[in-house]
Amino acid sequence: MADSKIVNGIDVQELGKAVQGFQTDPSLARFRFRATNAWDSGGHNETTIEGFYGTNQELTSPTRPFRLEADEPEVLLGKDRAPNPVEHLLSALAACMTSSMAFHAAARGLRLKKIESELKGEIDLRGFLGIADEVRKGYQSIDVTFRVEGDGTPEQLEELCRFSPVLDVVAHGTTVHLAVEKLGGAQRIEQARRSEALEPAQP
Repeated sequence: MADSKIVNGIDVQELGKAVQGFQTDPSLARFRFRATNAWDSGGHNETTIEGFYGTNQELTSPTRPFRLEADEPEVLLGKDRAPNPVEHLLSALAACMTSSMAFHAAARGLRLKKIESELKGEIDLRGFLGIADEVRKGYQSIDVTFRVEGDGTPEQLEELCRFSPVLDVVAHGTTVHLAVEKLGGAQRIEQARRSEALEPAQP
């Protein structure tokens, strides 16, 4: 850990205490984040994010809940009132990789002045529309470019980005247990699948 208390806006002494606590009691490191979503009409829907579980307790804060809207652009028959879901994914990936770089750099005493990133995702909507079985439904590739001012070599900073949980989910896939319940009925459909691994672009 760095000797100075605040690095990259992060209290490294508190970070060190958290890491030590997780090492001593691994159960403290098990978090469960949750989200609920409700459809409005067309492509517009809203996700609500409130409490979460971590450090062996239920947690929330006065700033919650957060509400995130999603829609589709007009060319895709939406009203363009908010980013679409795959754009939200790019946002989540950028935010997580940025935070990962900042936190791990702070832990190593690397001071950063500026972190900027640009993400581009390539997708073929024939997969989503079900008109081409050979085309995957999700992004075929994602290109990520970081521009960083501060300590560390590009190789060191790339290594820090790769601690990102969202990058891990996108690049290696995560088991998704899907359940569909028919409101007002007893029907229930359950499906579990392993999402296809998507190799991360090399920044």
